[in-house]
Amino acid sequence: MDRRPGARGRPFLHPLLLVALASLLPMLTGSAINIWFNVTNIDPLLTEGQRTIFLRTVIVYNLAVYPVLGAVGAWLLLSLRGPYRDHARGRMADAAQRLRVQRRVINLPWYLVGLATVGWGLCAPVFLGALARAPEPLAPMVYAQLPVSFAIAAMISITHGFFAVELVSQRWLYPVFFRDALPAKIPGAFALSLRTRGLLLALSAGVCPVLSLLLLTLVPHPGDNVAFTMAVGGLGIALGLVTAWLLGRLVTEPVDELRRATQAVAVGNLEVAIPDLRADEFGQLIDGFNTMVAELRAKRRLEEDFGRHVGERIARQILARERGLGGVEEELTVLFVDLRDFTARATAAKPEHVVAVLNVFLSEMVEVIEERHGGIVNKFLGDGLMALFAEWTGRADHADAAVAAGGEMVQRLAAINDRLGATGDPPLAMGVGIHTGRAVVGSIGSPRRMEYTAIGDTVNVAARVESLTKTVGTSLLLTAAARAALRGPVATDEVPPQWVKGQAEPILVFRLAKS
Repeated sequence: MDRRPGARGRPFLHPLLLVALASLLPMLTGSAINIWFNVTNIDPLLTEGQRTIFLRTVIVYNLAVYPVLGAVGAWLLLSLRGPYRDHARGRMADAAQRLRVQRRVINLPWYLVGLATVGWGLCAPVFLGALARAPEPLAPMVYAQLPVSFAIAAMISITHGFFAVELVSQRWLYPVFFRDALPAKIPGAFALSLRTRGLLLALSAGVCPVLSLLLLTLVPHPGDNVAFTMAVGGLGIALGLVTAWLLGRLVTEPVDELRRATQAVAVGNLEVAIPDLRADEFGQLIDGFNTMVAELRAKRRLEEDFGRHVGERIARQILARERGLGGVEEELTVLFVDLRDFTARATAAKPEHVVAVLNVFLSEMVEVIEERHGGIVNKFLGDGLMALFAEWTGRADHADAAVAAGGEMVQRLAAINDRLGATGDPPLAMGVGIHTGRAVVGSIGSPRRMEYTAIGDTVNVAARVESLTKTVGTSLLLTAAARAALRGPVATDEVPPQWVKGQAEPILVFRLAKS
């Protein structure tokens, strides 16, 4: 038996036997009403000879017609026994055979109720035809009473039989036969629409009992018929309660499932899924809901994966931007960091030790940039990194944030060197370059592989300024553009203009003034 979400566990009887009982019990109920009606209303109208013909017809009909109809129904159910066993054990048939079986499972209520309709529909002409062949003339009231008898029994058994078979099939057969398919998407299946379902539910709960009482009232009957009328009324109340229960299982239950699942999604639970398998509009709605939640999960995974590159907080801000992952030119401040002479250090040390030292350094720098000053680490560059500060990262004063982050990074490096010195490791040295200007920010790359980054002259200048730190002999340099963009007071010392690659003129750079 399928143990995935949506499977119902193992029933107390074989599911196919439950389907047979679901179709048989309403038939027996209708037959009991029919027998009582015939005893109280039809029998007094018959002569002794007609009564003999009537009873003989009952025996012949029950031995000839119903066994044939029952055999067809049993064949329908037994034809599903092998496929049920194979599906339950995971041994699926070929695609064409599997589709035929799935279509038969969905249409099973129609097949079984169709057989019941044939059985009840033949009763009136067969019995009236047999009685008409009697030597004595048939009482006129029989021509009215007998069809009413069969009509009441048929309405009771057919409507409730359909819903009972459908409910049992959905509960016990669908989880097995539709492990790899959606019932609502099976071609050639005739699922009952919600509108038609509502009409049939109203018919079984209200119209059938009321119509039965109306027929009993309008059609003349011999003697006192109060007991039978009250019995039909009581049965109508009971069937109304049964119909209400079926309505709860077939209609309100999926609505409640959708409501609970929607509330779960509203509070952020995207692991929710509705396991109900339906072939009607509810099936399409449930399938659409599960698909929507799956897409939301995929989007969340995208955000989480993207967040691993730029930080979760910044990833949400980027994806919420009007242009999303598209490129746009804007003003921002770019910060480059690089460890000096780290390549030579890595050559002389064990790889695992080099990685450990580098992870300590980068972890501290990322915390300063993203947690302390609202920037994003856009990419790691071996033993360095590139960071962006902009209004969309949460800092309208992006130049101030970058300079403050650079200063704190220099202080953090001093603390790291103190810890390295305690273990006998040589100290680290780094350079920080900061530049403010306009750059294109967005996704670049190929359709298969893209990177969210900033490109343009502003980025190139920031990288060149970081390289100047070794030439100038200081840990941090910022350009005149970055200094001009500062909103708060920052003490700086001017450095002689420096030539950088790609620039026609020397650029002005500044170092932080020593306090």
